[in-house]
Amino acid sequence: MTRDPLPPGIDPGRPSIARVYDFFLGGTHHVEADREVARRIADVMPDFPTVVRHNRAFVRRAVRYLLDEGVRQFVDLGSGLATAGAVHLVAQEFGADARVLYVDSDPTVAADNRSLVPAATAGSVAADLRDPASVLDCAEARRLLDLDRPTALLMIAVLHFVPHRDDPAGVVAGYREAVASGSFVALTHAEDASRVPGTFEAARLYSQDVAQIHLRSRTEIADMLRGWELVAPGLVATPAWRPDPEVVTPPTRLNGLAAVGRKP
Repeated sequence: MTRDPLPPGIDPGRPSIARVYDFFLGGTHHVEADREVARRIADVMPDFPTVVRHNRAFVRRAVRYLLDEGVRQFVDLGSGLATAGAVHLVAQEFGADARVLYVDSDPTVAADNRSLVPAATAGSVAADLRDPASVLDCAEARRLLDLDRPTALLMIAVLHFVPHRDDPAGVVAGYREAVASGSFVALTHAEDASRVPGTFEAARLYSQDVAQIHLRSRTEIADMLRGWELVAPGLVATPAWRPDPEVVTPPTRLNGLAAVGRKP
C-alpha cells in the first residue's frame, strides 16, 4: 500500500530522489512518478535495488560503530526520508540517547521528516549540503548539536549528486574543519563502473528523470577522504565494510564504495 505524501502545490509528476529510494527500500512514501522511474532504472540494472539496500545496511553498521565509539550526535547530509533504518531508529535500536539532524535539499522531504522524527532529539532542515557553514549554524543545528563535542557526519549516496565544479572533496573538507577532533565521517559514493552492463543507461535515466549523477573513480572518492584517519577496513565496496557475519549479503556487480574516517 502506498500513499501520496505530497502537500498541495507540489507536482506529483516530478520524481524525487528520496522517494525513489524509499520505493527501493520497500517504504510507502512514494507516488507513481517515483515508482515509474524506479522500475525503468531496475529494468536496465536489476542490481540497483540491492545496491540501495546495501547503502541502508551500511548506515546501520556505521551508526552502530559510531555509537560504540561514544558518538551521540549525528548530521545526516542528503538524508532522504527518515523511514526504516534511519539514524535515529538505529540509535533507538541499540539503546542510545542520540541527537540527529536530518538535512535534505528537497523542502518536501525535510517537511515530511519533521513528521517522522522525535522532536526532542531529532530535527529536519531543508538546506544545501554544499554550504557547511549554513547547515551547521542553522537554528536546528544549534538546538541539537554541540560542535565542541565529536559529531558524526553521514554522507550516504549523496556526494555523487555534487557536480565536479562544486568541488565535493572541498565540501567534505569544509565539514571536517567545522567539527571537533574525534568527529567522524561515514561516506558512500557510486563508483564509475562502465564495465558493468546497464551502468551507463541507469546513470542516464537517473540524470534525466531524477537528478544528475556523477560516477567517480576510486581515486576521486579517496580524495574526498583526505585529512580523515580511515577506520579499518578503509575504502571498500559498500557491503564489505564490517559486514555482519550472520547476514547473507546478496551479491551485486555494482556496489559503490564506503568508508568511515575519524578527524585526528
